[in-house]
Amino acid sequence: MLTIVNDFLWGQILIVALVGAGLLFTIGSGGVQFRYFGRMFSVLRRGFHHEQGHISSFQALVVSVAGRVGSGNIAGVAVAITLGGPGAVFWMWVIGLMGMATSFFECSLAQLFKRYQPDGTYRGGPAYYLTHGIGQRGLAIIYSVLLLVTFGLGFNAVQSYVVATSLQASFGVATWVTGLVMVLGLAVVIFGGIRRIAVVSELIVPLMALMYLCAALLVIGMNITAVPAVLGHIVQSAFGLEQAVGGGLGVVIMQGVKRGLFSNEAGLGSAPNVAAVAHVPHPVNQGIVQAFSVFIDTIIMCTCTAVIILLSDVYQPGASDVDGVVLTQTAMAGHLGSWGAGFVSVALVLFAFSSIMYNYYLGDNSLSFFSDENPLVANIFRVLVLALVFWGSLQDLSTVFGFAELTMGLLAVVNLFGLVWMYRIGVRLLRDYDGQLRSGKETPRLRTEDWTDLDIDERAWRD
Repeated sequence: MLTIVNDFLWGQILIVALVGAGLLFTIGSGGVQFRYFGRMFSVLRRGFHHEQGHISSFQALVVSVAGRVGSGNIAGVAVAITLGGPGAVFWMWVIGLMGMATSFFECSLAQLFKRYQPDGTYRGGPAYYLTHGIGQRGLAIIYSVLLLVTFGLGFNAVQSYVVATSLQASFGVATWVTGLVMVLGLAVVIFGGIRRIAVVSELIVPLMALMYLCAALLVIGMNITAVPAVLGHIVQSAFGLEQAVGGGLGVVIMQGVKRGLFSNEAGLGSAPNVAAVAHVPHPVNQGIVQAFSVFIDTIIMCTCTAVIILLSDVYQPGASDVDGVVLTQTAMAGHLGSWGAGFVSVALVLFAFSSIMYNYYLGDNSLSFFSDENPLVANIFRVLVLALVFWGSLQDLSTVFGFAELTMGLLAVVNLFGLVWMYRIGVRLLRDYDGQLRSGKETPRLRTEDWTDLDIDERAWRD
């Protein structure tokens, strides 16, 4: 029953809603993800600076990348290729490019409606812009509960399970040992709050992404003459010219869109929770940065995995084995020798560890929406997260994943409803930024006096 509901939600409702929203935001913004692509890098160069007590724009970026870049890049791409053929990768690219616009809007709005906290930090995200942007506190409560259950609890256990079983298969490490080590490492980080999570992510995320990228570039370099043919094969298969699956073009598009959405999370409302806490002069700055995180996830990291698989002899059209981790590990081993499979396991550990930190913060942010920064409640939640991480390393969590997949889909429905409702506010925000640039300002700033008609927390923009 759960599978049927998930298939309908993701295969019918969400694909239409997310693609439609991506097109709306792309067209309405004049293709912001393309016309400001170069500016992403200049914004990032200034994004390393942060005020005392706040996290920087770059730190917010790497925390969100920590959540986006994960098992979906290693296992999800392999599943997309196995079920939808190489052409599915092309549709992952398409959904990633449109998702950049969606992420831009949701993260810019999260910045606009963020709230100043007594300790000098910020809180924000869908729950906050649903409350202060369109006055729908009831909808915000529903979203917060779904976010807490999905990311704060469910997916943390699933990530632990994936890591523990992968290390057991590759190195013979007992699952309980992996669970215990992860609990100890996470405890040191999450009890330090978002600032410590940001600092650790700033170290781990670039390292893990660079490691995986270097391995992919090594494989590409070893097979450089075959790469153009692989990319051509992806494009040809995308339009039904070289079908490798029995379901035809519909299956190719379906798998590419679905796996792309799972991987980059654009439209789910998860990244805005992190984007809102950065200290920036204008909300659009962080929107631009977060759009780049979708590009990193889907266009760069997912493509790396696809090329690794398609350059190997492991993938066979119509194969029944859809175990993504095994397919990617076997392909890497075929290119780099036996250590390649172990490398994928190590990369998976880093990806999962950073994702759990990110998931924890999402749960903590949703909890604070109810408990108003209660230290006791926060500590109880931290202990519960650690317990679930250890428990997850010992279980078969197919049912837990199915339930979390359902609640994640509902998250997207609620968030997209709010985003479309606030579409005009998002466009107005972008026009304000565009206008300041046209007037000669190198660094646009939000002028709160221009936004008195909205429920903006002026303390969050007093600088």
